[in-house]
Amino acid sequence: MKILFIGDIIGKPGRRAVKEVLSKLRADKKWDFCIANAENAASGIGITPPVVEELIGYGINAITSGNHVFKKKEIVEYLDKTEYLLRPANYPPLAPGRGEGVFRTSSGEPIAILHLLGRVFMDQVDCPFQTAERLVDALRQKAKVIVVDFHAEATSEKQAIGWFLDGRVSAVIGTHTHVQTADERILSKGTAYITDAGMTGPIDSVIGVDKDIVINKFLTRVPQKFIVANGRLELQGVILDVDSQNGMGRSIERIKVALEEPCKDDIENRCK
Repeated sequence: MKILFIGDIIGKPGRRAVKEVLSKLRADKKWDFCIANAENAASGIGITPPVVEELIGYGINAITSGNHVFKKKEIVEYLDKTEYLLRPANYPPLAPGRGEGVFRTSSGEPIAILHLLGRVFMDQVDCPFQTAERLVDALRQKAKVIVVDFHAEATSEKQAIGWFLDGRVSAVIGTHTHVQTADERILSKGTAYITDAGMTGPIDSVIGVDKDIVINKFLTRVPQKFIVANGRLELQGVILDVDSQNGMGRSIERIKVALEEPCKDDIENRCK
């Protein structure tokens, strides 16, 4: 089974990158299932129901999120209704939505997704290691292929959970930092791993935000309203090849696809 995982989609420019790149890329890579992290796909922070539907319309099959999933109030009720969007599984049980799910490819093969949130420099949620321990075995009863999106800040925490789940899941894909790492590999027991899949959106930026705004904040320490950057766009992520019989990774390939035309949206459009 081939799986495309798209790194954090940033605002309207990131959605434009998905719209313009995805169909062309699929003709070349021919994946069976597409997952995207989109916790910042609405105006650069959070996600809304219309944005979820927009991304699904572009060919994404399932969407993960992260610590910004509840930033837009309209998503709260929607999380209990949608089958496409996951919030981290280690939020308290009373939180709306779900953190894991079993989906199917177009050919009917099952694929499970487990979404976890790190705790180092992040929200104090339940332990992601213990949550994974509780859920992975149950998911393996439903699907051989299990992809974990671990949305975390610290490289050490991401590597640790990769080794913790090695041989028990198909892939551990790190998200959140918006900076694609060059450490993709198959771990010793067969789990595909990368510390961060990267970002889909404007690359002449500071992790997707207008660089001048961020620089000014560092210079002055005065709070700033962050605005999604414009300019050159890239879709970043990884392509996984997983053995459907045993669920172990066969290969993981880092991808970066640049758009031919830069994003020139005005601020009002970028903030949608």
